[in-house]
Amino acid sequence: MTAHTAEQLAHEQRRYLQVFAWLTVLTAVELAVIYMPIPHLAIGGMLVLLAATKASLVALFYMHLAVERRTLTYIALTPAILCVLLIFALLPDLGGITRALTQATPPAAEAEAHH
Repeated sequence: MTAHTAEQLAHEQRRYLQVFAWLTVLTAVELAVIYMPIPHLAIGGMLVLLAATKASLVALFYMHLAVERRTLTYIALTPAILCVLLIFALLPDLGGITRALTQATPPAAEAEAHH
């Protein structure tokens, strides 16, 4: 283990505090996004993007992945890429489910129509 000078420790501590400040700002932005008068799909997309940004900051600086080898980066990114591909593969099914739900009549309305 290498010995760190006081200047190196102060620089590292300053970086941690900067990342903490960014995480706080991103959390405040997430709270603001929830109350924006925009479509829910856009809100969801923005929240996912903000959460991914926050997760990247934590992984890079608090888990020290910024100084790790590329192999570890590939190991960390592979599941994320697969997750995104699976989400896009399932998106066409979402349209069919949404249409079926909006076209279906509620059971109570059907019962009243038969009487």
